[in-house]
Amino acid sequence: MTNTDRAAKRDWWNSKTGFILACVGSAVGMGNIWLFPYRMAAYGGSFLVVYLIFDVLLGFSGVVGEMSFGRAVRSGPVEAFGTACASRGENRRNLGRAIGAVPMLGALALAIGYSVVVGWIVKYMTGSVTGSALAPGSVDEFGAVFGQMASAFGNNLWLILVLVVTFIIMAAGISSGIEKANKIMIPVFYVLFIGLAVYVALQPGAADGYRWMFTIRPEAFKDPMLYVFALGQSFFSLSLAGNGTIIYGSYLSDKEDTVSSAITVAICDTCAAMLAALVIIPAMATTGAVLSESGPGLMFISLPHLFSNMPGGQIVMFIFFLAALFAGMTSLVNLYEAPVATLQDNLKFGRAKAVIVIAAVGAAVSLCIQGIVSQWMDFVSIYICPLGAGLAGIMFAWVWGRRAVEEAVSTGRKHPIGKWYYPLYKYVFCILTIAVFVLGALNGGIG
Repeated sequence: MTNTDRAAKRDWWNSKTGFILACVGSAVGMGNIWLFPYRMAAYGGSFLVVYLIFDVLLGFSGVVGEMSFGRAVRSGPVEAFGTACASRGENRRNLGRAIGAVPMLGALALAIGYSVVVGWIVKYMTGSVTGSALAPGSVDEFGAVFGQMASAFGNNLWLILVLVVTFIIMAAGISSGIEKANKIMIPVFYVLFIGLAVYVALQPGAADGYRWMFTIRPEAFKDPMLYVFALGQSFFSLSLAGNGTIIYGSYLSDKEDTVSSAITVAICDTCAAMLAALVIIPAMATTGAVLSESGPGLMFISLPHLFSNMPGGQIVMFIFFLAALFAGMTSLVNLYEAPVATLQDNLKFGRAKAVIVIAAVGAAVSLCIQGIVSQWMDFVSIYICPLGAGLAGIMFAWVWGRRAVEEAVSTGRKHPIGKWYYPLYKYVFCILTIAVFVLGALNGGIG
């Protein structure tokens, strides 16, 4: 099937705004909420400076490249990699498709693990309404409650509910389902976090948190791990994995400029991370607590304990987890879209049939891995995600070549992309991706 044939049968974004909000939704996730504030608390303004540098490099190279790659082929990673390899000989197309299965399966595996986490979020959100999530009296008791929920088959009901809502959205299609959902959830996410940031700012002691997080400490720049963590934070936060951004780009009109879209996505993603930091770090400062952990421990143990001691804590906790739910759901539909689109593009499944098949797989596996989801997510994020991003970079830049890259990125622009872009993508992005893979393996994860 040619690109023209695929485009004729393909769903489309109704607007550039819808596309950007969907990409922002795919990028804004748990890393913005439970990891960025921790790292900014550790390194202060020094971390922000280095993080922004990597954001510019990866945004201009990787995000632009993956968007443009998907649009050029009008398909997900399987067919995109196949097309790139076919440019070196049609007999190599199947090899490319086989390699493209790596990021596609990575997206499915990450979605399965992410489903479990979003199920936890829903349970804590509803628990904030009933008061049960704030009932424990100490950090240890909060930890024990979370441990019970995060055990094997410990949260079946809410996990199934999350999956049902996710796949209902996806069954409606790109423009009628995913785009409309993101147009609601992403703006509401920002409004809720802005409201939380204002509330925290009015609390006594919040100024100490701001002072700590925005102070640039020169000695921090001497710590090599500052650069490692800033690179990992930027890479994973921008959703670079050779799958989701490629698939969303495949639904984008040729009239749109991927460079300006990527810049907007990177800015919005950074704003989301900053909002989370502006809520969490000053909130900790109001109680004299120190932000000493990240990940699920921060989100499901430390923060609920913090909320339980704040004025209006029940309402604050509900708003926080509602915002986190929207961030998680928008990322979830993006991750599941890669395998759904693969069934549509390569096995000629209808939309409904593809969604049902992936829903069955996602539900069966996610229900079974609840007790080991941390190890599951670590393996996928440390090895599969950077591998998928690196393979996308190699296929697009090194295999398909300079002319294909420049034509794809220049599509929709008033002026062709400058000669600077190709070496930035071919060398800087690919080298940084290798660094993420190696450093993640050596450090047990950096994002």
